[in-house]
Amino acid sequence: MIRVLLADDEDLIRTALAALLNLEPDLEVVGHASDGRKAVEAALAHKPDVAVVDLEMPALDGLEVTTELIKVAPECAVVILTGHGRPQHLKQALSAGAKGFVRKGSPGGTLADVIRRVHGGDRYVDPSLAADALTAPECPLTPRELEVLRLAEFDTPVAVIAKQTHLSNGTVRNYIAAVINKLGVSTRAEAIRIAREHGWL
Repeated sequence: MIRVLLADDEDLIRTALAALLNLEPDLEVVGHASDGRKAVEAALAHKPDVAVVDLEMPALDGLEVTTELIKVAPECAVVILTGHGRPQHLKQALSAGAKGFVRKGSPGGTLADVIRRVHGGDRYVDPSLAADALTAPECPLTPRELEVLRLAEFDTPVAVIAKQTHLSNGTVRNYIAAVINKLGVSTRAEAIRIAREHGWL
């Protein structure tokens, strides 16, 4: 019997997945979690073979949960489940140690098959997402530029960004100008939109 942990902040999705997986003769859902922190706690308490983790959750996101589980429960394989996966998310998930990456819109039996595969030591990546990842452009921004852009997302004043990053106001303006220039746009709002669309943020 393969023991499964489900972590998703949407109760309806988590309950529906549990009902579907419990119909499988070789799968047993042994724990549920509504956020990333609870997912790690549930993994330690229930010792699942496979954790199915939503990419976007409160407390810790799916990537952070994966990183944490690799440390505290290395015998537990992680499958990331996402409603809108982007190529960058796929790369980050695999780098974090996830063994599977599945879209929520996949056919009904896919998740059960993926759980079996990763439990057997294989990896699984949604084929359309894998194809997108192969053709996706690399992020042209440096980690520091991404950090400044992320902080600039909600029209945060330059002075606030400077304080949070321990940079001068002029350096923050230079980073924002460099980002706008590299992405070929005219405003930081457009730069943020493009970075979000490509999954760089």
